[in-house]
Amino acid sequence: MAAFEDFRQLLILYCDANLINDEDFVLLYDMFPSRNPSFPYYEYACFDLNNMSEAECKAEFRFEKKDLPTLAEALQIPPSFKLRQGSIVSGMEGLCILLRRLAYPCRFGDMVPRFGKPVPVLSMVTNHVIYYIYTIHGHRIIRWNDALLNPPALDTYARSVHAKGAALQNCFGFVDGTVRPIARPDEHQRMMYNGHKRVHAIKFQSVALPNGLIANLYGPVEGKRHDAGMLAESGLLHDLERHAFSTGGQPLCIYGDPAYPLRVHLQGPFQGAALTPQMEMFNGSMSSVRVSVEWLFGDILNYFKFLDFKKNLKVGLSNIGKTSVVCALMRNALTCLYGNQTSEFFELDPPSLQEYFR
Repeated sequence: MAAFEDFRQLLILYCDANLINDEDFVLLYDMFPSRNPSFPYYEYACFDLNNMSEAECKAEFRFEKKDLPTLAEALQIPPSFKLRQGSIVSGMEGLCILLRRLAYPCRFGDMVPRFGKPVPVLSMVTNHVIYYIYTIHGHRIIRWNDALLNPPALDTYARSVHAKGAALQNCFGFVDGTVRPIARPDEHQRMMYNGHKRVHAIKFQSVALPNGLIANLYGPVEGKRHDAGMLAESGLLHDLERHAFSTGGQPLCIYGDPAYPLRVHLQGPFQGAALTPQMEMFNGSMSSVRVSVEWLFGDILNYFKFLDFKKNLKVGLSNIGKTSVVCALMRNALTCLYGNQTSEFFELDPPSLQEYFR
């Protein structure tokens, strides 16, 4: 069946050939409006990063203008991307299209004046670059990252956490789950519904380090899944049992909320109605440093508002999982370049951008 736009073009041809009169043309043309607005992308100049100001770059891409080439090099962005329908965009333009899309829940039509490309091409470029970054760098955050989580580094994290008043001397990070609201799905609504937050949602589990980086991210899973079940499914405990040891061989741990089970490598607060003063002091000291994991989740949403607009997050229609991983990687990149509240609180500098992505 022909699209409405094709039918409208036929009407114009019929009118020019005097096969229909003007009144019929106007009537039929108005009866079959185009479902997708036509943006005159050809009237806009091609994208040129050099023509953008520093303020525009920071607002639209979240990175400073001088750091975008460094980011592209660290991410191993190729000179150009070739899409399946034959369009070619430069690597820097593809990266900027992705960053612009994620920075705020804008429509692709709003991006046409900046990049001078049709809406379908902008959509394809965004998806293509997401898949590229996820394929090349996703393992840094969805698997145990030895570059960040080796014994000397774990010792440094544990000392930094204890120096800030934590009762535990062997805690190197914090684990928590987060609920991300999504558009109400057409199917499996009960499975996606989170009764605690009372929204349809997906959940992620992350491990935060005192240098401000997300060390590990697992998800998405259904919104009704309990944090303890997500922990068991993620395999994080198995990784901790294999790798979470100091340079001297002593076991190190991460700290979580009461939803998690207690293990040698996973600690939590004391629970119950009759807590001793020592137990309360322990809980208070750990709570004061664990708040950093909440800052981390806030950073992702502050930098990339796209993930905070649930109408964009449609299960089965948008790739929520890969997009969330890429946003977490970009948030780590921002931390490596500019630092953040968590690293300042623990007085522990993150690695450089090149060190993180090498």
